[in-house]
Amino acid sequence: MPQDMDFGLPAATRISPGLEGARQHNLDWVRRTGLAGDDRSLAWYASWDMPRLAALGFPYAHGPHLDLLADAMGFFFVFDDQFDGPLGRDPAETARVCQTLIDIAHGVPPPPDADPCTTAFADIRTRGTDGAHPAWTARTAHEWEYYFAAQAHEARGRLRGTPADPDAYLQVRRGIAANDLPLSLGERAAGLTVPASAFHSPELRIMRRAAIDVTLMCNDVYSLEKEEARGDVDNLVLVLERARHLTRDQALTAARHEVERRVRRFHCLAARVPAVCAQLALSGREQADVAGYVRVMTAWMSGYHAWQTGTRRYRDAPRVVPSSGPGHLGQVLGTGARRPQHPEPT
Repeated sequence: MPQDMDFGLPAATRISPGLEGARQHNLDWVRRTGLAGDDRSLAWYASWDMPRLAALGFPYAHGPHLDLLADAMGFFFVFDDQFDGPLGRDPAETARVCQTLIDIAHGVPPPPDADPCTTAFADIRTRGTDGAHPAWTARTAHEWEYYFAAQAHEARGRLRGTPADPDAYLQVRRGIAANDLPLSLGERAAGLTVPASAFHSPELRIMRRAAIDVTLMCNDVYSLEKEEARGDVDNLVLVLERARHLTRDQALTAARHEVERRVRRFHCLAARVPAVCAQLALSGREQADVAGYVRVMTAWMSGYHAWQTGTRRYRDAPRVVPSSGPGHLGQVLGTGARRPQHPEPT
């Protein structure tokens, strides 16, 4: 099974001690926002253990910061599942629905009749920007915009029915993976202020892209069966099969090599970061923040990998949700006449 593939990533050695508190908070939050509207939906959502992802990926986070990270992780996965059905094959409607969320990311208040997904995102955005530096708020607004806007292009891929070429795949996949955002949220949770001159250095930009690609590529392997059954073609394994004319086993091996190459590149560049800081004449505090940001990226890669190899979201999905249906049990993203609904318990 793809879920059994070993990528050789460093083990996650730390976990936030606030995990249990974050679990309780997160379940209360998904009930309150309506992301899980009945006991069956809540039980399936809880089995994913999104707070564990937050505690592993951001082991330095605690209190409200860890709560926010757990809620953001939960939002990403529930929102992603809303496109497993008809909406995910309608690029124009997807773009229309996501525009409301893009507007919220840029400071527009949510509509008074907001659906649960919109309500949840507005809450995350408000809490995330409270007291944040204007530069961080502006940067993450565009990261959220990329995430939401990319959903329509994944829908275009489903209509195309065949995997995109590798370059187009990465442009869409990096958007729908939203992995810029966990790094930015982690940066804030760690109390870091990375100077712009360092943040946009070629070394850190390439490292950030590598960290993003490592997590999304590993996820593509582990979620391959779930996505292929639903007609999702923006998956690394499927892209490699088509572009390089590979068998399934060959494509899985090639996917592992893509991850390994990026991990090596990340660590090679990390060794150069102190010299970059010296050349930029950064202060001691600034250098410490840059070093902390490298640790944020490293912890995210290891923590995400540790979570996804153990979560029931992928291993148990075939017996909990139909192979061709949504990965979440409730429609919680409103689409005009189709109002949010929750299935009757069975």
